Parts: sequence; C-alpha cells; structure tokens
Amino acid sequence: MVQKIAPKLTVLTALLLSLSPAAQAQSGWSEINMPRGVTEISRKIYDLHMLGFWICVGIGVIVFGVMIYSIVVFRHSKGVVPDTTMVHNTKVEVIWTIIPVAILIGLAIPAARTLVQISDLRGSQLTVKVTGYQWGWQYEYLKSGVSFFSKLDAQSNAARRLDSGIDVNTVPNYLRNVDHPFVVPVGTKILLLITADDVIHSWWVPDLGVKKDAIPGYINESWFEVDADKPGLYRGQCTELCGRGHAFMPIVVDARSKADFASWLQAEEAAQKPHQPAQAAAASAARQAQLAAATPAH
Repeated sequence: MVQKIAPKLTVLTALLLSLSPAAQAQSGWSEINMPRGVTEISRKIYDLHMLGFWICVGIGVIVFGVMIYSIVVFRHSKGVVPDTTMVHNTKVEVIWTIIPVAILIGLAIPAARTLVQISDLRGSQLTVKVTGYQWGWQYEYLKSGVSFFSKLDAQSNAARRLDSGIDVNTVPNYLRNVDHPFVVPVGTKILLLITADDVIHSWWVPDLGVKKDAIPGYINESWFEVDADKPGLYRGQCTELCGRGHAFMPIVVDARSKADFASWLQAEEAAQKPHQPAQAAAASAARQAQLAAATPAH
C-alpha cells in the first residue's frame, strides 16, 4: 500500500514545491507577470491588473467550456441535425449584453479610483526634476541645488562595444547599472517633474509603479513613495525608442533611510557648492550663444 502511495506523494510534493515563490523566481516564471513593487500605488496597480486578468480567465473558461461542450455533445456523428430556423432569441441577446456591461462597470470603478490616486500630487515632500538626454538622465533636487547626470556604468559600456572580448555574463547587472544612481529617502512622497532636452524618452521603474514620458518643452508630473521598510536598489530603463543608444539608458533608484539620505544630500551640497558658480556661468554662456545663433543677421 505504501509503495503505491509513495510515488503519488512524491509527484504532489514536487508540484507544490514548483509553485513556491523561490522556485518561480529561479525558473523565471515570476518575471512574466508585473511586480508587486515597493510602493503602495504599485501594489494597487498590480491588484487592478490581477483583477482584470482573473476576470478574463473566467470569461475564457466559460466561453471555451460552452464551445467544447457544444462541439462534443451536439456533433454530427451523434445524429444531431442543426436547427436552421433559430435566428433570433431576445432573452439571450439581453443576457449577453447586460453581463459584459456589468463586467466593464465593475472594472471601471476600481480603475478610476486607482487613476485618481496616481494623479494625486498633493503632500509631496521632495521635488526632483528629471531630464532625459541621449543617452542618460539628469536629476536636479530642487531647493537644494544638487544636480548630477546618471549614465550607463563603465563596465557595461566597455562590454557592450563590438569585439570588446568581454563576456557580458561576467558583468554585474549588465546594461542595468549606472555610474550615479538616483538617491531618494524611503517613506517620503517624491514629486517628479519629468522632461527631455532632445527627443522623447520615458522614465520607467516597475517596482515603483511609475512610467512617464519625458517630452522636450513639456513637463510631465508623477510621484512615488518607497515603503519605509524597503530600502534598496530598484532598476528601470527608458521605454521610448530614443535613438541608437536607447538600450544603454538604464535607471537605478537607490532608496535609503531618511537619515542616510540627509547625510548624502548634505555631502553632495558641500561637494557641488564650489562648482555651482562656474556651472551657472557656463550654462549662461551656452544660452547666450544659442540666442545669438538664432538671431537673424540685419
């Protein structure tokens, strides 16, 4: 008796283990779906996505179940003759109109609520201007004067080159690492002012639930707040085809505790302060040169 049951228990145990989060992560199955993320809004987006997914699954099961049942039970080999006189049924048409409308309304209510929360910029505690360039990002912490560029890290940049001879599998976070991550504090609502300097880019970090286009001459707004208990590195990338270097434009968000962030910001302010007058003068000279070039000659 035991010999008969043991193989079945083994198969059942293997099946249960394959459904565990660790096994799914190793197999890559967890990368197929959206991440739950580390912000409240990212989890609400995930829950909304899964609600729609399971409703679609249920609809598919019902529709294909009825189709398969009809094909098997009412097949010609069993002597079934089609009723060519039935061309209209008011009751059926009312039912298959009401049910989809009810499903759409049921989905529209939580979707509208989530969209309102995504657009709610009130109560932000830190404002950062994000500017996309070919190919990198500039982060400006407004009111503090801290500003820096974030580009593809040197290791990935060297390995990506043709005939570099470098095995990309040996490069940590190949094409997903930067030389200067975007540092933010956890438990803080951060307002992003997103724009671009040359072409359209798109700032996207899945774990934060943020994806916003960066458009030249226009400022888009978004926000996120990393959970207070989830500091760490969160990676994203530009998701708008912005030129030949599009694949080499990653985003790395370094979420730190509020105390660590305050120390980092203070150090950056002290390091950048001596260079700010020279940077401002260079920027002013560049603007004047642009204006002179744009002014028609008399």
